[in-house]
Amino acid sequence: MLPTRALLVDLYELTMAAGYFEHGMDFRATFELFVRSLPPERSFLVVAGVDDALDYLENLRFSDDDIAYLRGLPAFRTVPDDFFDYLKKFRFTGDVAGVAEGAIVFAEEPILQVTAPVAEAQIVETYLLSVINFETLVASKAARVVRAAAGRSVLEFGTRRAQGPEAGLRAARAAYLGGCDATSNTEAGHLYGIPVAGTAAHSWTQAFPTERESFEALLEVFPETGVLLIDTYDDLAGAETAASLGTKFSAVRLDSGDLLQKSREVRSILDERGLADVKIIASGDLNEYRIEKLVEAGAPIDSFGVGTDLATSRDAPALSVVYKLAEIERNGQVEYKAKFSEEKVYCPGRKQVFRFAEDGKYHHDVIARSDENYPDGEPLLRPLMRSGRRVEARRSASSIRETVLSSLDRLPEPYHTLHGAPEYPVKKSDALLQLLEQVRSQYVTAGKPAGAPRAR
Repeated sequence: MLPTRALLVDLYELTMAAGYFEHGMDFRATFELFVRSLPPERSFLVVAGVDDALDYLENLRFSDDDIAYLRGLPAFRTVPDDFFDYLKKFRFTGDVAGVAEGAIVFAEEPILQVTAPVAEAQIVETYLLSVINFETLVASKAARVVRAAAGRSVLEFGTRRAQGPEAGLRAARAAYLGGCDATSNTEAGHLYGIPVAGTAAHSWTQAFPTERESFEALLEVFPETGVLLIDTYDDLAGAETAASLGTKFSAVRLDSGDLLQKSREVRSILDERGLADVKIIASGDLNEYRIEKLVEAGAPIDSFGVGTDLATSRDAPALSVVYKLAEIERNGQVEYKAKFSEEKVYCPGRKQVFRFAEDGKYHHDVIARSDENYPDGEPLLRPLMRSGRRVEARRSASSIRETVLSSLDRLPEPYHTLHGAPEYPVKKSDALLQLLEQVRSQYVTAGKPAGAPRAR
């Protein structure tokens, strides 16, 4: 039997759920998922994983096998049977608001806002954090790589270096959302309608007595569309061999070495043989920094294949993404919640983010209370799920990709800089800051001796 995803939680979410259940704590709670601060050399994030998060919430179930396993854990030895009966009937029944998948966000801006009976909202924490963290990381990295390529095609080749097969699949989708043109992951192409790319590896060339025979055999199977990997033995000799075939092919690929110099030499060989329409694809440990240098140097490269750095976001492999209780509604009264421990303070209450633009470009954001209104600003959070069901159907990957590219075009150029980009201006509304001080006074200041320090 295939495992469900219900146990993809940290244990304390289930122990807290058991505690809530036993104490009859079924009030509604609102949690907000956001990123505390942006990683180094990141001035924006491209949100991805929202659709996968909603799929999870709609389909969350505990199987008999899941419940049997939990019953056997020492932590649940004293938990009455009623809780396991509750899990057997468990469904997510809450409401979710959030930004659209593909939106551009900044630090502290809520990405998802989950309102549900407190046990339901608690149980889903880890899965939501995981999926938003990883897919947003990769989509944001892809946006940087695509911008560095300056109009040249970018292909995602990272599944074999991802942190597991499922990560490779998610990375392929996220990279496409971030602006990549295609992926080498065939399953991603099948599931999400993403264009796929790839023809043959070095082993194909090595399987034949000569390089020439391997090229000829490939083009017999894939006439005109074949891509010839020319650096298995010697890149310039490979280019000469490819150019002498007398058969049309679409591109050659360079996978190692000095890509600037090699691409120039290969371009010269192809052009001299009347193959000006044959493209050059480059791959091999590429990232946005290497691509930027190649583009600035005028390398005659038409497409970049990016693998490890893209699928793992190697320079910034994690986000400070958190899921925090913002408010609860108990006995008809709203109680605002916040945290005041060192360096982990966040604002209480449900929020809305308003984005302001000038001359068609994003200018600044305001994080406000959910009941505030800024007529000149665009509210970013909107209903995504009501009573456990999606408000809208799942969007296609191509539609989300268009949203990303459009949003990135509206982000002023300085924020696209790969090194030392300025911080996009995000401020909190006066009303939100006043609420923070009100809650601070309630939980921190009250009962403290005069002059005692308070959390920042």
